[in-house]
Amino acid sequence: MTTNNIAGQDSTAHDGQTQGAAERDAAAGERAPVALVGLGPMGVALGEALLRRGHPLTVWNRTPGRAGALVARGARLAPTAAEAVAAAPVTVVCLKDYATTHEVLGAADGTLRGRTLVNLASGTPAEAREAVDRAAAHGAEYLDGAIMVPPPLVGQPGAVFLYSGAQEPFDRHRAVLESMGDPRHLGADPGLAVLYNTALLEMMYTTMNGFLHAAALVGSAGVTAARFSELALGWFMPVILDASFAQQAPDLDRGHYPGDEGTLEMNLNALEHIVRTSEEQGVHTAQPRLLVEIAEAAVARGHGADNYLAVFEVLRRAAPTA
Repeated sequence: MTTNNIAGQDSTAHDGQTQGAAERDAAAGERAPVALVGLGPMGVALGEALLRRGHPLTVWNRTPGRAGALVARGARLAPTAAEAVAAAPVTVVCLKDYATTHEVLGAADGTLRGRTLVNLASGTPAEAREAVDRAAAHGAEYLDGAIMVPPPLVGQPGAVFLYSGAQEPFDRHRAVLESMGDPRHLGADPGLAVLYNTALLEMMYTTMNGFLHAAALVGSAGVTAARFSELALGWFMPVILDASFAQQAPDLDRGHYPGDEGTLEMNLNALEHIVRTSEEQGVHTAQPRLLVEIAEAAVARGHGADNYLAVFEVLRRAAPTA
């Protein structure tokens, strides 16, 4: 798989070497062992993709029961995070945030030397750079990453994963990264992946909020969201918001927001990271703060377990006055 280097760096010199190693592995019928720490919906999807590509997989999760499906497919459940890390040259970490990552891996400090951590947690560029320093202090290499697709698309063609950090471990473990999706190396600054991710997330959230507020506006005249979407999404925003979003428009009219693939509370966590990243980068924070305020209002209304579209329940009503 060819890496599209968004940051413009030339990785051509590494391609032959990396491709040759991958071909030798395939010829020998071998895949690199991988450790996976964190088995939420995204972590399970990552594990399934790695198993499909033939990687020996060792997993760990605070709630061991979540490993059942992966163990049934051939993964090994480690009793501790440290033992999972010790089982493979590369460990993929998929936890809520950097604080949780540090807490979980704190007990594994002694097993990190000579290994590579691929951290797919959510947070800010400053936290990513701190994580590099922590890993280096324990003799480990580090790649910071961001997953740009929902769990069902992990491992599928076009499933973009963003990475930043040193080029050499990215090239060395590229076969593992390609097993999970389409890896894009953004540059040596470890904060770039989460920065790109934050910027793209803000585009996504503000675009969605724009449509939802517009639907609320025309809804005030009795126009259904489904009818409005025919014009707004069929003509005005076909590139920004695809057909799958239009298919969810009737859910707005029904007040139906199933959170099976991601809850509003999970999205609120991402929105808070946008605010913190904006503060760190010295840019205006009013817009992301407003997104947080709206999401918090929806959670307060009891929609925390629903999906992000539940913010429509806030937008379709007048804001409370002071």
